[in-house]
Amino acid sequence: MNTEVAGVQLGVAQAGIKEAAHDDLVVIALAPGTRTSALVTQNAFRAAPAQLAEAHLVLAEALPRYLLINTGNANAGTGEAGMQSAGDCCAALAQLTETDATAVLPFSTGVIGELLPAGQISAALPAALDDLRDTGWERAAGAILTTDTRAKLRSTEVELHRQRCRITGIAKGAGMICPNMATMLAFVATDAAIEAPLLDELLLDAVQASFNRITVDGDTSTNDAVTLSATGQSGIEITAGSEHAEHFARALTTLMIELAQDIVRDGEGASKFVEIRVIGGESEAACDQVARTVAHSPLVKTALFASDPNWGRILAAIGRAGLEDLDTDSVSIHLNDVLIAEHGARAASYTEEKGQEAMAPGDLLIDIALNRGDAEAVIWTTDLSYDYVRINAEYRT
Repeated sequence: MNTEVAGVQLGVAQAGIKEAAHDDLVVIALAPGTRTSALVTQNAFRAAPAQLAEAHLVLAEALPRYLLINTGNANAGTGEAGMQSAGDCCAALAQLTETDATAVLPFSTGVIGELLPAGQISAALPAALDDLRDTGWERAAGAILTTDTRAKLRSTEVELHRQRCRITGIAKGAGMICPNMATMLAFVATDAAIEAPLLDELLLDAVQASFNRITVDGDTSTNDAVTLSATGQSGIEITAGSEHAEHFARALTTLMIELAQDIVRDGEGASKFVEIRVIGGESEAACDQVARTVAHSPLVKTALFASDPNWGRILAAIGRAGLEDLDTDSVSIHLNDVLIAEHGARAASYTEEKGQEAMAPGDLLIDIALNRGDAEAVIWTTDLSYDYVRINAEYRT
């Protein structure tokens, strides 16, 4: 797969943050003039690097030169000392590259509550810079993982009036996944030229349709961030309201949906990939509310893990989602095209055998029709397994 984005180089090193001889440090170098947009977590306990990245993006006037990413330590819940540590890492990279510290955006992931070892990162930075290359996407995708079992890397070409531009992105995330902006780290770049206001709009719209539609466990991280960088190296300029912008937006959203679904499929201990689709609501917000209630229900998620068509748990979750004046007789539920409930009760055509057959595949669709409007919403989630409990119980041991 061709992943190269003109104007973007990636370098990886081993800082020994979590364990020795393990890729855990990434530097992404952006060509001069590259515009970057970013969204970070809405968790009130935002990690020091998330706060500093936001501040530096403003000071750099959306033209940062480097993204600095580490795994193994979140540098969250570390107070002023954490801000100092994140700042020291940015300063160290700035000194080595003869740029300003505000041109470095830091991002961290890993254990919360432990101070980032700035000295170890600073010592490993020369190796990361020596490793900078156009083809570094694949190694970088592996270096940012924590409990993930596989890298998440996607790339696509967009044809715009006989010209081509590329979009490539990497992401990490498997647990502490519940959208509130975006619940993971993701870094996406394109060689198209896009002005700042449109870049912000494109990122927000794509995130709303992708990373803000996934949940594994209902927990929003302190460190979540997603960036979109446009180098302009292809010579293709995308302007607001143009046909180019529409084509590019579709391609960007598709790529981000693929990355988001990769995260869900790699959810901690997950054995099922579940799409919850709610249609016929009076508003998208109402449909979203129902979908998330079902997706976050431990009883529903454990039934999914057991491949047990316990449709009553889905029914109960819909009923407690908080919709006003819900007419339960109007609600119908399909599980992988099998009608399991309608008119407030089990469907007359439903049998336990049909339900078990519908629950057997690794990919499941729970289709909920409210029949009270034209709005709809979708959420992608997982089941809840023994391994999820084990992975998180042993996370720091």
